Amino acid sequence: MSECDKAIRVNNKAKPRPLLRERRARQITNQNEKQGLTGKLITNQQHRAGLVVEAGQSRRGSGTTGGRAATATDRLGAVILPLCFHPVLQALQGPRRRLPSPGTKMSAAVVLRFLRSVNHNALCVAHGQHRLYCRVSRLPPRVLFGPKRSRPSSQNGPRASWAERHSSSHEEPDFHLSGAQMDGILQANQQAVAVPEFDGRGPSAVLRFESNQLAANVPNEDRRSAATCLQTKGMLFGVFDGHGGHACAHTVSERLLYYVAVALMPQRILEEVECAMESGRPVPPILQWHKHHGDYSYRELASLYVENLRVYWQELLQSEEHSVGMQPSDALTHAFRRLDADISLEAQVPLASELMRSSMVQAAFSGSTACVAHVDGEGVYVANAGDCRAVLGVQEEDRGWSALPLSHDHNAQNELELARVRAQHPQVEESTVVQDGRLLGILMPLRAFGDVRFKWSRELQHSVLENSCDLASTNIYQYMPPNFHTPPYLEVTPEVSYHRLRPQDRFLILASDGLWDMLGNEEAVRLVAEHLTGVPVQAPVSASERQLSLGQMHSLLQRRHARAAPPLDANAATHLIRCAIGTNEYGEIEQERLGAMLALPDDLARMYRDDITVTIIYFNSNLIKRNSDQWGGLCCKHPYQVTSS
Repeated sequence: MSECDKAIRVNNKAKPRPLLRERRARQITNQNEKQGLTGKLITNQQHRAGLVVEAGQSRRGSGTTGGRAATATDRLGAVILPLCFHPVLQALQGPRRRLPSPGTKMSAAVVLRFLRSVNHNALCVAHGQHRLYCRVSRLPPRVLFGPKRSRPSSQNGPRASWAERHSSSHEEPDFHLSGAQMDGILQANQQAVAVPEFDGRGPSAVLRFESNQLAANVPNEDRRSAATCLQTKGMLFGVFDGHGGHACAHTVSERLLYYVAVALMPQRILEEVECAMESGRPVPPILQWHKHHGDYSYRELASLYVENLRVYWQELLQSEEHSVGMQPSDALTHAFRRLDADISLEAQVPLASELMRSSMVQAAFSGSTACVAHVDGEGVYVANAGDCRAVLGVQEEDRGWSALPLSHDHNAQNELELARVRAQHPQVEESTVVQDGRLLGILMPLRAFGDVRFKWSRELQHSVLENSCDLASTNIYQYMPPNFHTPPYLEVTPEVSYHRLRPQDRFLILASDGLWDMLGNEEAVRLVAEHLTGVPVQAPVSASERQLSLGQMHSLLQRRHARAAPPLDANAATHLIRCAIGTNEYGEIEQERLGAMLALPDDLARMYRDDITVTIIYFNSNLIKRNSDQWGGLCCKHPYQVTSS
């Protein structure tokens, strides 16, 4: 029996004879439970990592439970208190190279052992002396291994999806997923689009693109967009990572590309569009969208979106400097700022429709980061606000691969960004503007759409919320961030970079931070490159590796063997997500771990990973090579530069 089976069947009497130390630990646990105490389930790996998982049931008749947090929350019935997520993610996400030492790595068996604890009335996770997660429930005890539930047959309608059958930790989770079930979950939102080489406006620099999403929140707070500019040259791609809800990310994903396209259009085309609107004639299409059938779309708000977009292009028509349209860098910056201003104003304007009013307020008080790429025949412009990321995959002359970041994360890990934020406020606030790596101790990204709680004054926030719709239905709570003295603390002005395409530039990865939390730039590029070429990227054995011990050499050979395994997915974005959540320390796809990560109930999934959105854009190397020959090699000089921020 595998370690995974041992971890799951801890309470099954028909299990194999355990080792002496395991039997002794279980005897102590059972003795404590009989006395009404909280039993500690500790393994060697947990002990080395300093992680202790406590699971037990409340003492009958006493009204208390084991542990300090249980006493504090006993009166609340069923409570979940996520006290600290990040250490739990590091400890339970499995082996990651970024962890400080091998002692902090936990196998899939340990992860599954912890997940089975959701069946207990009391659950507590501690790291060292710090309590990370605690849940106390008054629900009656349930049988862990009861009869299997019958599945609806196809004769009674469509079969319920796996996600619908396991939407809560109060249901019996099944961590043994078949290969077909795992493939179905991973491939549900994947997309692959081949771009015509000639579209009537010239050859396209984009050969094709692939995309996918995997949700951890319900609903998914990430969004993605892809569209071809029909009135100008180029294609637009965007990845949007929402927080505090999905409303802002959804609004930005539906509207931002329109704002960019309008800013790129010359005055002559804008006049044609305006005349068509005035006369009621069909309006020339601005964008050709490439949407997945599962992407959300709110038609109820389309009229308001078009009305405000029209105001934007009318202002551009009145500008004397907009005769030939903006350059991509200026268009991206202007579009980011203008859309954020419109989101802010729409939440303040009274609307007749309660639905529209509620949607506008939700979009303004939630937030979203954004990373948008404009690709034309010559180069790539990347506009980034927040912690999404754009990474270029480059194939060197020696056929090796390297990663070239085209964006910088806007968070407290970026020293330049941290200095920029602090310089915008009085010196007395230097220690409070960013606390514990978060803006005012709350928000992780330092640039974002929406989040008017960090932009509006106290008076404006109070006025809008008092006069808005039912706040309970919108999940908006009236609170003020601590040390809120000199707003605005947050802005959306993007950092725009330009990269002139070269023949060795093969693809561009746009992804939300859910992917980059698990994979580094170089590792992501390597995985896509191996998927693209079918050839595993194997680094030569270094001098230090020639002196490895037998055990270390075995680990090295395991990693090299894992790289030689063929990918399981035809879609490279799906391949990236599979490797991000299911890879062990040797680089192998561990089916038990992958199944456990995909089988997490909705109310526990966010503890282990974030929403993941990936878009991979493949370039037309033949076109780029022809353009490179025409430029006479100039494209190889200073290919990457930051144009504005």
